[in-house]
Amino acid sequence: MWSLFSVLLAVGLLTIMIAWGKVQPLLAFVVAAMVAALMLGMPLAKIPGAIEKGIGDLLGSLVVVICLGAVFGKLIADSGAARRIAVSLIGTLGPGRMPIAMTVTGFVVGLPLYYNVGFVLMIPLIFSLVYQSGRPAVALGMPLLAGLSIAHGFLPPHPSPTALVAAVHADMGKTLLYGMLVAIPTLIIAGPIFAMTLKNIRAQPAAIFRGEPKPDHELPGTFASFFTALLPVALLGALTLITLLRPELSHALAFYANPMVVMLVSYVVAIYTLGLNRGQSLPQVMGSAQEALREIAPILLIIAGAGGLKQVLTESGVSAQLGTQLASLPVPPLLLGWAVATLIRVCLGSATVAGVTAAGVVGPLAQTSGVDPNLMVLAVGAGSLMFSHVNDSAFWMFKEYFGLSLKDTFRSWTLMETLVGSFGIVFVLLLSLFV
Repeated sequence: MWSLFSVLLAVGLLTIMIAWGKVQPLLAFVVAAMVAALMLGMPLAKIPGAIEKGIGDLLGSLVVVICLGAVFGKLIADSGAARRIAVSLIGTLGPGRMPIAMTVTGFVVGLPLYYNVGFVLMIPLIFSLVYQSGRPAVALGMPLLAGLSIAHGFLPPHPSPTALVAAVHADMGKTLLYGMLVAIPTLIIAGPIFAMTLKNIRAQPAAIFRGEPKPDHELPGTFASFFTALLPVALLGALTLITLLRPELSHALAFYANPMVVMLVSYVVAIYTLGLNRGQSLPQVMGSAQEALREIAPILLIIAGAGGLKQVLTESGVSAQLGTQLASLPVPPLLLGWAVATLIRVCLGSATVAGVTAAGVVGPLAQTSGVDPNLMVLAVGAGSLMFSHVNDSAFWMFKEYFGLSLKDTFRSWTLMETLVGSFGIVFVLLLSLFV
């Protein structure tokens, strides 16, 4: 009982420091980890080493993949490839299928781009289509934003799913394949179907947010844009399928199927197809990489802090104890993982923080219960997207860009995120019946 109280107190302190005190997350995690270690009776001399080991172990396996994902996504954005994908899909499907086009656009663009980057990049496109078509802005934009959110919460190489894969010892390729099976039906429900209920919400977007899009002749070609943006997903998915169908090839393909290698190959291809092949010099292309690494640094620090807290819980023995206790509850382990992430999400706001914090609690649960760790990643990812409200920066971005009241923001954005989290766990549980 004391162990559980200590963990709850540490997580509560973490919540207060980040949500109320606005303490930088890495510092908050370190303080919470020290408090937990002291309450759990760890020897004083071992506490700093445990935190440092946790930070190093988690970052060591993730930092290159996450950084490569950041520079790859930034190049997709800066080159205009993301806009080319959107324009091509909307032009191909036509005005009558605009919700479908926006849904596919959000998901495809969301695969390589982090949520905030994709949001800011796609907002001018949404508003330009609003003024051209006369359609309600919220109903038109929601499917696209749902696609961005789902890719951000469920699918590697986004930071939270990537960190979860490492924390619960899952396989990134399988997680990606299973994530696709969960993400697509969830997106259909939370995107175009839900958007049909939002037609009466009237947005008043500020003119400053409309943006000046690049002329079409300055954008990369359609094939190059789609091929490059989808290359890491295609490579990782194909290599995983091959090893599933032909297990004897898993050793020979281990190097090529490694996420770091896949992301590095994809980025090198992107440098050529979206940069050098369009007349840019290598220093010009590398400029976007430097900016992307500056943007990703805060996320890496969050993941680092979560690794320190996780290691304290592991070395104190409380993780194994909690895992055993949680596994004995008459609730499916995947549902427990989702509930833990949901609680942290509601308290802290950030989906990334919710996911990586929950990993330290549910990681042992995945081992003691025997549940598929890849599905645990998706369950926690679904919980980390639940009920976005006033402590989530994305909530305010959506409200201000679309010029909505708080009531309409809850009615649209918050409900969309809750549908994503709710149907996400439903489809994870259904998938668990077959894998």
